[in-house]
Amino acid sequence: MRPLVHFIIASVLAALPQAASARDADNWVVSWTGSVQGPYPVGNPSAQPDQKFAFPDPAAGARDQTFRLIVRPDLWGKQARIRLSNAFGTKPVTFDGVCAGLQLGSAALLRGSNRLVTFGGKMSVTVPPGDSVWSDPVTLPFAGQPDQLAGRRLAVSFHIVGESGPMTWHAKALTTSYVTAPGAGSKGTLEDEAAFPYTTASWFFLDAIEMTAPTDAFAIMAFGDSITDGTASTMNGDDRWPNVLSRRLKAIHGNKVAVVNGGIGGNQIAGPAEYGPGKPFPGGPASGQRLERDVLSLSGISSLIWLEGINDFSKNGNAESDKVIAAMKDGVARLRAKWPHVRVFGATVTTALGSSSAAHGFPEQDAKRKALNDFIRTSGTFDGVIDFDKATLDPQSGGLKVEFVPDSTTGGAGDKLHPNRTGYLAMGQAIDLDLFKPVRAGRSAKKQ
Repeated sequence: MRPLVHFIIASVLAALPQAASARDADNWVVSWTGSVQGPYPVGNPSAQPDQKFAFPDPAAGARDQTFRLIVRPDLWGKQARIRLSNAFGTKPVTFDGVCAGLQLGSAALLRGSNRLVTFGGKMSVTVPPGDSVWSDPVTLPFAGQPDQLAGRRLAVSFHIVGESGPMTWHAKALTTSYVTAPGAGSKGTLEDEAAFPYTTASWFFLDAIEMTAPTDAFAIMAFGDSITDGTASTMNGDDRWPNVLSRRLKAIHGNKVAVVNGGIGGNQIAGPAEYGPGKPFPGGPASGQRLERDVLSLSGISSLIWLEGINDFSKNGNAESDKVIAAMKDGVARLRAKWPHVRVFGATVTTALGSSSAAHGFPEQDAKRKALNDFIRTSGTFDGVIDFDKATLDPQSGGLKVEFVPDSTTGGAGDKLHPNRTGYLAMGQAIDLDLFKPVRAGRSAKKQ
C-alpha cells in the first residue's frame, strides 16, 4: 500500500474518537487570528517577495496548488480546529488535502507530526463566496504537554482544487509561508520542503485557529490597524506590541492565555462605507463591518484592546472626529450586547505628525487624533485606558520618539507613523497587566 494511502487511513481512524472527546468535555479558546481583508493583491503587505511565479494571474488566483501557511498559536492544546475563509471570493473554492503539523524549519515539518484535517468527516470542503467553514477537531500528536510548545509554529497546509478565483487574504503576515508551483497538485501530506519553492509574507484563506484549553484559559483580542498588525516590526520575530503583551502575561498565566491579533494595515473605524470583492480597499472593511467575523464569532475572548483611528483622519479617510467617535461607541455597544461580561479597553492613538507618508503627518490629522484620544481617556466608554500615546510621544516635537522611527522590517529610515520594534516593545511594556483577569467570556466553548 502506498505511503499516501497509509497516511489517509491512519488520519481517518485517528479522527473518529476526536470529535466525540471534543464534544464531550473540552473548552475552545481562540489561539491565532489573521483577519481577512479583501481579495489578493489589494492590501498592504510588508517585505513581500515577488508573487508572480506563485500566482501569475491574480484574477485566477491559486491553480491546483498547495499552500503551507506558518502561524504561531498563542495557546496550545491537544486538539485544534481551523477556519478557512472565502469571504472576499467571487466563486466557490474547494479545499482538500488539509493538514496541520509542527514546523521544523522553512516548509519542512517535524517528522510524524502532520495530521489530516477533515470537515464534517470529509476529506474536502467547498466554501461558497462570502462564507467560511470550521474544520472538525484534529488531535495534535506532538501536544502531549502543550505548555512545552510555547513559541513553536504550526504549519497548516491545504490544496486548492482547480482555480480559486480572487483569493481572500491577510496581506501583512510578517511571517514567511510557502506555496507550491501552479499545477503541482496536492502536496500537504508531505513533510519535506521540496514541493514548496515559493515564499509569501501573507496568509491566504486561513483566518482563525482555536485550541482546546482548561476552563480558566482566556483570550485577549488586539483590534485595530497597521500599528497592531505590526508594520515596521521584524519579519518572523513576533515583535508586535500584542506579542510583547502575550509574553508578559504568559510569565504569570503560562499556557492559559492567548493574545490574538485582529489588526489590518490601513483599517479604519468609520470607513469605507461600502466594501466587497468588487469594491475593495487596501485597509479592508470598516471595523464595524468586520466585528462579527473577526471578534464575535470566536471563542474564549474575555477582553478587547481597541487601537485605531489614525487612518480615519488621513487623506484616505478624511473623517471628522465626531463620526469616528460615534462609530467606536457603536462598536463597543455591539460587543457588550453580545458579551455582557467582556472588558473593552481603549488605547490612545499614537502620533503621525511629520510622517513621510503622503496620506499622513499633517496638523489637521493630529488635531483630530487628539480629540479622539480625549474621548478615549475621559468619556467612560471603556473599562480602562491604555495610553500608547504617552508611551511613544516625543513631547518636544509632537512626533514619535526618535529611537522608535527607523524601520525594523526593511532597515529603512522609517515613516514616523509606524513605531519600530523598539517602539512596539515600549507599547507592550506600558500595558498594566492588572487590567486582565483569567475569566471565561465570549462565545460558547462548545463547537456550534
